[in-house]
Amino acid sequence: MNIALLLQMAADAGPDRIGLACEGTSWTYDDLYCAAKGAAIVFEQSQCDYVALLDESSEAAFIALFGAAIAGKPYVPLNYRLADEDLAALIKRIQPAYLIGNITRASAVTDKADGHHIIARTAFVNEAISAGAAASGEEKPNDGIAAQIFTSGTTAAPKAALLKHSNLLGYILGSVEFMASTEDECALVSVPPYHIAGISALMSSCYAMRKIALLPSFTPEAWLDLATGERASNSFVVPTMLSRIIESLDAGYASDLSNLRAIAYGGGRMPPELIDRALDLLPTVNFTNAYGLTETSSTIALLGPEEHRAAKSSADPDVRARLGSVGRALPAVEIEVRDEEGKVLPPGERGEIYVRGEQVSGEYREKSALTADGWFPTRDAGYMDTEGYLFLAGRADDVIVRGGENISPGEIEDVLELLPEVSDVAAVGIPSEEWGEAVGVAVVYKDGHALSDNEICEIIRKRLRSSRVPERVLTLERLPYNEMGKLLRREIKALF
Repeated sequence: MNIALLLQMAADAGPDRIGLACEGTSWTYDDLYCAAKGAAIVFEQSQCDYVALLDESSEAAFIALFGAAIAGKPYVPLNYRLADEDLAALIKRIQPAYLIGNITRASAVTDKADGHHIIARTAFVNEAISAGAAASGEEKPNDGIAAQIFTSGTTAAPKAALLKHSNLLGYILGSVEFMASTEDECALVSVPPYHIAGISALMSSCYAMRKIALLPSFTPEAWLDLATGERASNSFVVPTMLSRIIESLDAGYASDLSNLRAIAYGGGRMPPELIDRALDLLPTVNFTNAYGLTETSSTIALLGPEEHRAAKSSADPDVRARLGSVGRALPAVEIEVRDEEGKVLPPGERGEIYVRGEQVSGEYREKSALTADGWFPTRDAGYMDTEGYLFLAGRADDVIVRGGENISPGEIEDVLELLPEVSDVAAVGIPSEEWGEAVGVAVVYKDGHALSDNEICEIIRKRLRSSRVPERVLTLERLPYNEMGKLLRREIKALF
């Protein structure tokens, strides 16, 4: 099977139904399917090995994704926010590619000898439409690798994660009902196209036959304007996006969200106080916390709307704490928490999160990360409660090893985030001659508030123990995050 089947089914079931809207232009599902078939012809004629996108969200991303699937070529969306040197290194790994998007930028970071075909977004779309109009016969899509996505590299150099058609379809067919949406439903997609959340948002809305409204570049005002203009019913956001949307609403920015029914969020840590405020501000909206990774074809665990409401209203501290969890595993997915020896840990004990299921790839261009029995070590640290709710505790790679003792940054951050003076905080390992590694803490204070370094250390000493006391404390104006809301610990370490 091939992900192109999702678009073919939508075009067959509702050819005249609006499937996508971007910057004032609307596309029916039949328009999109014809353009995707045309794109496949263009890709095959170019004799490229990869289809790459170096651009913001647009109809070109949708057409390239499904066109590459029909042509049997891996789709490689590139992070256009990378520095030239880093971007050039990634493009060097996918030669020759049919590269769509920013011609000036692409030409500056590529080598002509690598055989890339570089084309602007509008020119590509026009070629795909023209070729699609002349297309005839049944296409025979390949069922191999659907997408090659470079990981974000928050802790190391980016790896090339490989997602097969079977992985992506395993997620979509296991979590989305075909043609489940009514014609008045509209999904506002604001996550960038190079992230797995952006790809899964296109596929899931296509299969549900929900209209997709693309926001090329996020600002809270642009999000609210598009949600109002397209009467968005659904959206996926990362925590930093939701925070800025809430700030704009609190500031009284004019918007009409009366048709908004559901917001899913994920991609980074969601502060409990932020989702608590969102639930108060938008009481009729169903909130879902979706936890997943590139290597798992998107979501593997969900905290659903009713679970949000139950946690918010509960007087039981254990139930209330679930507002800070990522929910429970999807039906088609198995999740375990293991120690360093691979032993499954009981509820409440922290370890590394492992996942297994049809949607789980765990494969990289460089090597496979799967265990012999198909489990994928996510490198995320966390624990489960007695009811199977999963709580994240940072990256397993982020563990601070002080004198042979493993320290989770999350346990230190959890204590300091409860302080009324603190806006944001991160704990990292820093070099220590005595201990090998020691604790460094970076703190962002709320306006008009501050604590001394000694006060920070004493709070940690009283709440935890002396081994967790930071050797150094830095006060910052803000912590570094990537555009998907993931904390860039390597940049914080560099500051120390």
